[in-house]
Amino acid sequence: MSVRKRWRGMSAAGVALVAIAALAVSGSAFGGGAQSCGTVTINEQSWVGTTANTYVAKYVLEKRLGCKVKITNITEGTPYFQAMRDGKIDVALEDWDNWTEKSAQPYLKDKSVRVVGPNGILGVIGWYIPRYLLKQYPQFKTWRGLKGREQVFKSPESGSQGMFLGGDPSYQQKDKKLIEALGLNLKHVIAGAEAAQVARWSQLYKQKKPVLFYWYDPQHLNSVYDLYKIKLPPVFKGCLHDEKEGGDAKKYRCDYAPYVLDKLMSGKFATSGSPAVRFVKRWKWTAADQNAVSYDISVKKMKPEKAAEKWVKANAAKVNAWLK
Repeated sequence: MSVRKRWRGMSAAGVALVAIAALAVSGSAFGGGAQSCGTVTINEQSWVGTTANTYVAKYVLEKRLGCKVKITNITEGTPYFQAMRDGKIDVALEDWDNWTEKSAQPYLKDKSVRVVGPNGILGVIGWYIPRYLLKQYPQFKTWRGLKGREQVFKSPESGSQGMFLGGDPSYQQKDKKLIEALGLNLKHVIAGAEAAQVARWSQLYKQKKPVLFYWYDPQHLNSVYDLYKIKLPPVFKGCLHDEKEGGDAKKYRCDYAPYVLDKLMSGKFATSGSPAVRFVKRWKWTAADQNAVSYDISVKKMKPEKAAEKWVKANAAKVNAWLK
């Protein structure tokens, strides 16, 4: 019997029942709960705050939307933009303005990378010292007070110069250019990724020794260590913040501007119809939320999955708002 003949022989009620059953099996293309989420690939970057972001989102996507979540660890900036274009990454939950750089524009132009709004956190980068240094050197409140006293920060790596402890090379930073522009006798030294840098400056902190370093907020360790952000020259129009762009050092002679931290999606994922797309667009939390999860991971040594589960269970209202 042909399909046409089967439908012709049915009653109106029978046709309706078949139609309802078909919708239940296939799921609605308009965001219905029966639609399959599929696999979502989230990029976890090289600092613990993004670990907190990633695993909280992973927990909710898997437990509440039935998604399968994969995690990648691709360097921020051009490498992860290219990975989005290539279909290797769907989501990045915390971009520190990399998408505004010249190198990012081709990916935005062809819509292989899309900016889908802030994640709720304001990021701050700067030069930091332990606050205890201000008792002996109150002039260190501003960069001008460092001039002529750079040797206070000497280390085995810096020779006769003072040491400036830089961040992970993949991070957005301009400290070599800024040191040059300010005429400071400092040598830029890299310890490695976040964990290695923290190990270096925190050891000096515990020994009550001088240390000057690239640092940022939000970061859960800012509630553990009493740090002071040195005042740098004010931000001016056209001031640059990422020395990977090159150019004259004078263009970098200012403090870092605050960053509205954004979420990114690949174009392919954004148009996939997955219910996870709406979740990512709605996903937003605070620096305090992120720091709480980061603290459990780094200080209490909880597994990221367990730290995420703890936070989600304690913050049902926020989680439910992401799922509306």
